[in-house]
Amino acid sequence: MPSEQHYLIQKGFLSPRYLPTWLLLGWMKLAAVLPYPWQINIGKYFGRIGFYFAQKTRHTVKKNIEICFPNLSKKEKYNLSKEHFEAVGAAFSEMGLGWFSSTNRLLKLVNVEGIEHIEHAREKGKGIIILAAHFTTLETSTSVLGEYFPGMKSIYRPQPNAMIDYLIHRGRRRQVEEQIPSDNIRAMVRALRNNGSVCYLADLANKGSNSEIIPFFGEPAVTTTAVSKLAKITGATVLTYFFRRLPGKQGYLANIGAPLNDFPTDDVAADTSRLVKQLENYILLAPEQYMWTYRRFKGRPETYPDIYKPEL
Repeated sequence: MPSEQHYLIQKGFLSPRYLPTWLLLGWMKLAAVLPYPWQINIGKYFGRIGFYFAQKTRHTVKKNIEICFPNLSKKEKYNLSKEHFEAVGAAFSEMGLGWFSSTNRLLKLVNVEGIEHIEHAREKGKGIIILAAHFTTLETSTSVLGEYFPGMKSIYRPQPNAMIDYLIHRGRRRQVEEQIPSDNIRAMVRALRNNGSVCYLADLANKGSNSEIIPFFGEPAVTTTAVSKLAKITGATVLTYFFRRLPGKQGYLANIGAPLNDFPTDDVAADTSRLVKQLENYILLAPEQYMWTYRRFKGRPETYPDIYKPEL
């Protein structure tokens, strides 16, 4: 079997446009062997550099924070944006830990709350939907989650950078049995009806019949309604799963919520609003760690303003 490097060369990833991705890959592999405090410190340093040079991304972060935290002062919004870039930088270091280091090393850094809820969900004899979201710790959290849900499947959206796409697939394969395209509802239904576990993101901005306009921090946002519908069709139990980096380089806290009671109902929009509210409450615990680089308010009908339009 060809080595990973040989495979990457065969795919044409030696093109100069992939140079930043090769540098990122090199950093992640180096970070995987560094002491954890070094990983985080160096990652945050790179994030601070990105804050000053990634103008387009910084604009997206700025607009998201302005909309979601209107009561913050201008200085507080600026500081939160800067802290977010540091969290993104740390996330790239953590990918090295999750993808290229030993699983045991990662697990030693994680305190898991709510393990008992997994057993309660399994006792129901149905599939399990694990509800996560776009946090900077997403890849690290997936590496941990797979330890508690063997054979887990996760949803996936192809990345525009083909080399990044390959690396994400490769990294997740360590803990995820199958990566299902986010629009392949049939595959998710099949997995859940077979009493499998599927990790789904609560804040996907899917268009079409599986979406509604749901307020996110008070601002209308296109939001997937698939979780409510999947639970209705399959009888699956829904658990929330939120994962955050602790201050002082103490590691991580993984929180597995209790199975949702009275879910789903016949009101898909109300179900989805309930899930979004839980997400909002968790974001407030560490707001800098939510993925504010994600264009959460994209894809809205033309009657809504384009908040990401470049400023003149």
